Amino acid sequence: MDMSNSRRIAILGKTGVGKSSLANTIFGEPLFKVGHSVNSETKTCQAVTKPVDGGNITLIDTPGLFDTDRSEEDLRSEIVRCITEFAPGPHVFLIVLKVERFTPQEQAVIDKINEYFSEEVFKYAIVLFTHGDQLPEGETIESFVRRNKPVMELVQKCGDRFHVIDNKYWKNNPEDEYRNNQVQVKKLLKTIDEMVKKNKGGCYTNEMLQAVEERIIQEVQLIRKSPGNMSEREIREKAKENIFKWLWTKLAGILSGVLWGALFGLAEMLKEVLPALILGGAGGKKVIVGKAVELVLGGAMQGVLKGCDAAEGADSPGEAAQKAAEAYMK
Repeated sequence: MDMSNSRRIAILGKTGVGKSSLANTIFGEPLFKVGHSVNSETKTCQAVTKPVDGGNITLIDTPGLFDTDRSEEDLRSEIVRCITEFAPGPHVFLIVLKVERFTPQEQAVIDKINEYFSEEVFKYAIVLFTHGDQLPEGETIESFVRRNKPVMELVQKCGDRFHVIDNKYWKNNPEDEYRNNQVQVKKLLKTIDEMVKKNKGGCYTNEMLQAVEERIIQEVQLIRKSPGNMSEREIREKAKENIFKWLWTKLAGILSGVLWGALFGLAEMLKEVLPALILGGAGGKKVIVGKAVELVLGGAMQGVLKGCDAAEGADSPGEAAQKAAEAYMK
């Protein structure tokens, strides 16, 4: 794998699919805490950087952002945490699903991905299946995908990029290369390398993530000037924590749906946001579609712009966008 530049990889999926175990399998050692119950051990985003195959990889293990039973406040907090950890943007999104009978819960996860992910996000996404030991003898992940129409459609959106890894049972299985997770990790890293090259080395980003990164850099510079003997890694972590707290005070009143849209693009949320913006309510001034998107992804979500404060306390994405537009147009 050509790793001349570091890669930031965000691992997404509901609780219990094996995200933390996947991160440990990729790194080859237990750097992420793994739970052994229905409750997630990952309570908040964790990011670990390690040299892998000639370059640095940063794995960002997220909590169950796609869990249907999370409260609005918990979800909002973790989206803000992800915004901080993702900045300036991931090179790769690993969408993690289990090899298992397709249930309404899995359908709900895919529905949420389709609702909030913009087409731009899918250019950086790979579907990764865990619990590969549940594949019947002789069946491949390709045939499993073909049997599940919603899964197949998601894979197609991700440019037909998908892999299977078993985090527990396949380690060092010399008799069956397909059922050897070390071989599977190498194949995954190769796909990541090919995708990054296709994307010309760029990462998924937007105005909000770029603005957050700028704030983190400013915070890093301030911390460097303060007394103490912290390493560069410790300085960066402290800066991110400070910016998370700052962002939380700015974005705590904004609906999680708007935060989803700001992090992953607008997708279906455009249908709700744009009608509130196209004609605008700011003294009858017209807001064009391009400016509407900029307001939601930029002004309303960057936090440093006046649209952020105006959008706080809105009861819907449309109202938040409307308030941001009015503040912007004043």
